[in-house]
Amino acid sequence: MKFRVEEDTLGMVRVPSGAYYGAFTVRATKQYTVTGYPAHKNLIAAFVMIKRSAAIANVKTKSISAKQGRAIISACDNILAGRYADQFVVDMINSGAGTAFNMNVNEVIANVALESMHKKKGEYSSLHPNDHVNMSQSSNDTYPTAMHVSILNSLKEVLPAVDVLSKSLAKKAKKFASFKKIGRTHLMDALPITLGGEFAAYSTAMNRARSGIVSAQKQLYHIPLGATAVGSGANTPRGYRKIAIAELAKISRLPLLPEKDMQYGLQSRYGVALVSASLRGLAVELGKIANDIRLMASGPVAGFGELCIPAVHAGSSIMPGKVNPSLAECMNMICYNIMGNDITVNHAAQAGQFELNVMLPGMLKCVLESADMISGFVPVFATNLIDGLISDRKKLCKMIEASPVLVTLLAPKIGYQKSAALFKESLSTGKTIRELAVSGGLLTGRQADALFG
Repeated sequence: MKFRVEEDTLGMVRVPSGAYYGAFTVRATKQYTVTGYPAHKNLIAAFVMIKRSAAIANVKTKSISAKQGRAIISACDNILAGRYADQFVVDMINSGAGTAFNMNVNEVIANVALESMHKKKGEYSSLHPNDHVNMSQSSNDTYPTAMHVSILNSLKEVLPAVDVLSKSLAKKAKKFASFKKIGRTHLMDALPITLGGEFAAYSTAMNRARSGIVSAQKQLYHIPLGATAVGSGANTPRGYRKIAIAELAKISRLPLLPEKDMQYGLQSRYGVALVSASLRGLAVELGKIANDIRLMASGPVAGFGELCIPAVHAGSSIMPGKVNPSLAECMNMICYNIMGNDITVNHAAQAGQFELNVMLPGMLKCVLESADMISGFVPVFATNLIDGLISDRKKLCKMIEASPVLVTLLAPKIGYQKSAALFKESLSTGKTIRELAVSGGLLTGRQADALFG
């Protein structure tokens, strides 16, 4: 491999000659071998949009020349079009406050811009990663801003995924509306309900969780761009912040607004933690639904056997014909990961010191990962599991008829004590409550039909 030599504040660094990143990135890649995953696509896009917006503001405030500004903007446009994606090589979890990734972006943009100016990579006297691409910025205000933008863009994929599942559950609720079944509390027989009612409640849970996400994301509309290092806006020209944020809102198509308290904007990651909590809330509901389906589909002989799940692949490598609730199990594992991610975000959000939270890359990795798992798998769960669920109405009715808990419906007529005795008699004799009530003269056959359905 051929190399070029770049000089930074620590000395000389050998950089692969074909690389668009530079000395800082080379040093960073030798230190941050953490996850093995490079930056998320939404983080790259967010950062490049920030650099583009900053360049426009810097030209308008005469902080950089129009020629330099045009080169930076052109480079950003090329990256946003999908080129140079392989040049963003810093690990998703890197230096505190994401300085290493900010510099990775600065260097790539600078070298792409230099080529458009007919200069060689590394000829930073014409256009410098720090002095020009990073003009009027700090990692401390650009990374939090990029967090907000990248999370908001990921949520654009999460919400439609939740909608798909909610609709699938609502359709199944309508289909099962007349399917009476035994209810369960404490995993024990309870009063009858309908299978449709259960699924309607699942759909409601999805809608409520979705509302929580929508509400939480509004906190991310306020961004600290222009706050620079400590929230004072040092080294920014007059008018820069207003222009840069307006440009960023325009190119990102997000309703972004300046954070009024810039020190708060660097100190606190409340909005990110709130979004993470809303994703965890969704995971709690998803996990509950997956658990219920696994139980209702258990069997087919020795379990509840209330639902029949579609086979997506063979359930066992040794037991022929076995069908497992594999998609529901996968959903459970996703939910556990999302809950774990939220714990990480909570700890990282409270771990900031004074003027800055330095745990930003770790927080962002967790939130984007949670969002990706939801948007990637929830539609599969809806289409390949929920949509294919079927049930046996007659079997459900037999289970209701056989359960002694039906005596509850007699309690207002004969009292709690006598009802309890009848419950025990049903268990010991194997006779149904209907049979005992009619044979004991408590109800006529017609009355029993009316009461027990």
